[in-house]
Amino acid sequence: MAGDAKKLQPIIIKRVKKGGHAVHGGAWKIAYADFVTAMMAFFLLMWLLGSTSEGDKKGISDYFQSPMKVAMQGGSGAGASASVINGGGSDLTQSSGQAKRGDGVDKRAKKTSNELKKSEVAKRDAKMLAALSAKIAAAISGNPKMAEFSSQIRLEITPDGLQIQIVDDQKRPMFDSGSAALKPYMRDILREIGTALLDVENKISLDGHTDRSAYGNAGKGYSNWELSADRANASRRELANAGMPEDKLARVVGMASSLLLDPADPLSPSNRRISILVMTKDAEERLLGGQRVPVELNGDTETPRATTDAQPAN
Repeated sequence: MAGDAKKLQPIIIKRVKKGGHAVHGGAWKIAYADFVTAMMAFFLLMWLLGSTSEGDKKGISDYFQSPMKVAMQGGSGAGASASVINGGGSDLTQSSGQAKRGDGVDKRAKKTSNELKKSEVAKRDAKMLAALSAKIAAAISGNPKMAEFSSQIRLEITPDGLQIQIVDDQKRPMFDSGSAALKPYMRDILREIGTALLDVENKISLDGHTDRSAYGNAGKGYSNWELSADRANASRRELANAGMPEDKLARVVGMASSLLLDPADPLSPSNRRISILVMTKDAEERLLGGQRVPVELNGDTETPRATTDAQPAN
């Protein structure tokens, strides 16, 4: 019986089932996001370091070394920095401070436009002055009466414009001795030049010059300064008689002997001259662009005589 019971005992077989890996969620995504964030912070730091001036870097360094000192005493700490760190700036061409988008481009474009405009005006002036010089030279040489005075008329193109100088000659002075009365041939020369200047838009400066010999009535308050100014004004009137408008003149100045044509010989007749300058637009702007100085009338209510270029003679 016992053997039969043993035979009837059931056989139990245990089978172990192998399952998959445990569910771990999206932890890898968090790690990847941390890595990307760290890389962005690194490149941002590199960009800030590259666009910050050395002075601002030192200010930041000083702040972190002694933050309480900067906070208590004030000064140029990190919070007061004028660099791109203080709020940033969208224009990386700016070395410091905040910048409005397009400011740098607009300023450069405006500057370039002004430079081009000035260049074009300068080229036009140079062409006009060269043509005017040739016109006056032709008018003098083509007129037999004027040709004999060609040695006393000097034409020169300078950075300020076309300078027309009518110089005195020992045997052929332009004015009566010690007087502002014009010789007849001087009137002819001035009227010929005035006619040539009728079509010129540029302003004109007219200067009177004397040699260094002392004027006889200097003790009575009339010196080479007054004489040169009176001669310049007399020349202006002859230009006006030729039809030149009064508003074309920018200034009429008496220079006395302050600017000699022949410094080696202060008493040379060539130092006694009338200088007419047809100014370039740039010279006009430099002369008339600033504040007008007070003027003094010199026996003629129509044209002021500038008083800023001359100092009393000794």
